[in-house]
Amino acid sequence: MGVMTETAGTPQPTAPAAEHAADRQRLQELISELAVVRGKVTLSSGKEADYYIDLRRITLQHEAAPLVGRVIRQLLAEAGIDYVAAGGLTMGADPVGTAVLHAAARDGAATDSFVVRKAQKSHGMNRQVEGPSVEGRKVVVLEDTSTTGGSALTAVEAVRAAGGIVQAVAVIVDRDTGAKEHIEATAGVPYLFAYSKNDLGLD
Repeated sequence: MGVMTETAGTPQPTAPAAEHAADRQRLQELISELAVVRGKVTLSSGKEADYYIDLRRITLQHEAAPLVGRVIRQLLAEAGIDYVAAGGLTMGADPVGTAVLHAAARDGAATDSFVVRKAQKSHGMNRQVEGPSVEGRKVVVLEDTSTTGGSALTAVEAVRAAGGIVQAVAVIVDRDTGAKEHIEATAGVPYLFAYSKNDLGLD
């Protein structure tokens, strides 16, 4: 269990360095082992690549999912990001947000999650952002990985329309395909990532 520190209203984890390093190393191993699929693929952006990173094989896996929550929490803490809820566009972001929620509970912090629909509901409460209200609250938009930044930006727009105050966008793996620059220029918030493609030995 990490020691809690207080920053601008939201407790942030300060996991012991050895524990954090072990979490990062093990998650990196699991990503390389389980999520990197070699071979020619066409990405959602239409671009071709020699590999595909299927991070749902990590975010929905029994050992890796808790590590995802802890590593993302530590990433945000090290960047000094203040937030009370985390989530993103369904469905890639859904298990990431849930992992962060559970990691926060483990650390004794009250962090909610939310799910952004791809389109606003046309019935019921007509919400696009599901879960506890984000209105007037500091939030982080999550994604498992991003090629162009489009999914994260859709989530940012929806969250802002719902009154949320977006503090940052955070992803597990950055593919170095321009998402960081696009998101930071368009949304005006920091883009953080836990692992680069170089960390995973990908060209």
